[in-house]
Amino acid sequence: MRRTILAALALIGLAAAPLVAGGKGTVNGAYVEARTAEVFTGGCIMNSEAETMGRQAVLAWKVDRGSFNGVSLDGLSIVAALSGDRNLGMVEMGGGKPAVRSAMFVDNRANPVQQIALVAMANELSNGLVGDIVQVLPAPIQFTDRGGEIQVNAGQVALDVSKHLTHEPTCGAMQWFHPLAAVDQAEVGLAAEHSFNGSALGTRWSDPNRRSAFFGTFSY
Repeated sequence: MRRTILAALALIGLAAAPLVAGGKGTVNGAYVEARTAEVFTGGCIMNSEAETMGRQAVLAWKVDRGSFNGVSLDGLSIVAALSGDRNLGMVEMGGGKPAVRSAMFVDNRANPVQQIALVAMANELSNGLVGDIVQVLPAPIQFTDRGGEIQVNAGQVALDVSKHLTHEPTCGAMQWFHPLAAVDQAEVGLAAEHSFNGSALGTRWSDPNRRSAFFGTFSY
């Protein structure tokens, strides 16, 4: 247990330092996210959520094959729970970039060097949105694509995203945001489950049954 705690503290220290990317085009896999605001909705709902909602999100990556910073990450996953001081999509609405705190869950099958590379990859692919990383924990991560849905579980985090979204014309529904991380051919999904029950961020959330998700593939 002591060794696990020390390893987690070391990861936080390294994650807080500037993270330099390397080896572009050498890693690929699957990505899914959900936030606490709808991304496909009518203007009336979007306007009501813009200032008070959308401050939290879960981002998850599963590497199919490849390496980052020269470290092989085949088959490994990482999940980030984010909490900001304003809507995480504020920049797309013409506002300033939110200040964000994040809790990172790295695949417990990864060795310490791979765990550091996973954190660096998540930071790079989210364009630094992971912000102030306050916790990095090794965890058993399940990232499963069941064809019609994607399920992610990392202990304190749970996502269940349906790939089948009904594009209802309610209130002039349309897509208002783009994914929070770099994604190839992103599609909008329905977050049947979206929750974080940890203590590191000073907030917890459960925001199910919302058109608040994106899924797709990534390559870097």
